[in-house]
Amino acid sequence: MSRRILVAGETLIDLIPDAPDRFIRRAGGAPANVAVGLSRLGWPPWLWTRLGTDPMGEHLADVLAENDIPERFVERDPDGKTTLAIVSYDDAGDRSFTFYQDTAADTRFATGRVPDSALETVDWVVIGGIALTTEPSRTAILDLARRARTANCTVVFDPNTRPELSGPAFKRTVRDALKHTHLLKASTEDLRAIGFSGADPVSLARAACVESVHTVVVTLGAEGAVFVSRDAAPWGATTVTHPGYSVDAVDTTGAGDGFLAGLLTACVDGDRSPDELLDIATAAGGLTVTTAGAMTALPTRDRIETLRKTRD
Repeated sequence: MSRRILVAGETLIDLIPDAPDRFIRRAGGAPANVAVGLSRLGWPPWLWTRLGTDPMGEHLADVLAENDIPERFVERDPDGKTTLAIVSYDDAGDRSFTFYQDTAADTRFATGRVPDSALETVDWVVIGGIALTTEPSRTAILDLARRARTANCTVVFDPNTRPELSGPAFKRTVRDALKHTHLLKASTEDLRAIGFSGADPVSLARAACVESVHTVVVTLGAEGAVFVSRDAAPWGATTVTHPGYSVDAVDTTGAGDGFLAGLLTACVDGDRSPDELLDIATAAGGLTVTTAGAMTALPTRDRIETLRKTRD
């Protein structure tokens, strides 16, 4: 039986500045980006998400369908609106987000909507941090992670910390999520916001190998990535670094999501070394920044392999 992946979390609208007082609408949300990225790479996952029935929600439903995302766990909330994330850039090109999510559909996940019988057919469960910032979604996502671990799924967590959303309780919530996590993908900023410390990315990653976490993959933007695992990992204890690929960056929104989709694809393909896993993930993340809008530039396998050949 083919390996099945379940991704859980928000699908939202990114509003990206195009000109003064004008924005471009793009489908987004880290979990949705990862799901679409997986689909483009040949592993269409289940996506447990919640969409409003407003025009933005209808647009998102169309985007997911166009990208071959199965409908089974795509819920429609007649009382919830679609979250809007307004993207802005400072003079250095760094992004910040302003979220409009009061009464949003993706803040209203309910416990148990993904039954244990479905988890029994799943090998990988991917959760993100944004859904952990509000109730009842926080409880529902943590419950999913707990049951997934009990069902022997590999649980992957991307905290995706956002200062705009992450209050004092968020650090405790993330620590709760790590109790059920096997593979943690994060930026250095994520790890420090959670409370880990280290003099460099490798030591920071090693510090984050806590609870059930056996592998930590740290993204470093244009400087590449770090892969650290301990003995409990399927690939054993190892430390791998990657310098990154040289690409013409247009928009860094979704780079980490493209990276994670590439990493998961390489994992479920099987029989790849940690060096290969990190190389594929870094190529996927690099390609994602070459076009505006997170989903727009999520790469195919052919594009990834073409970029990887530039290192031969």
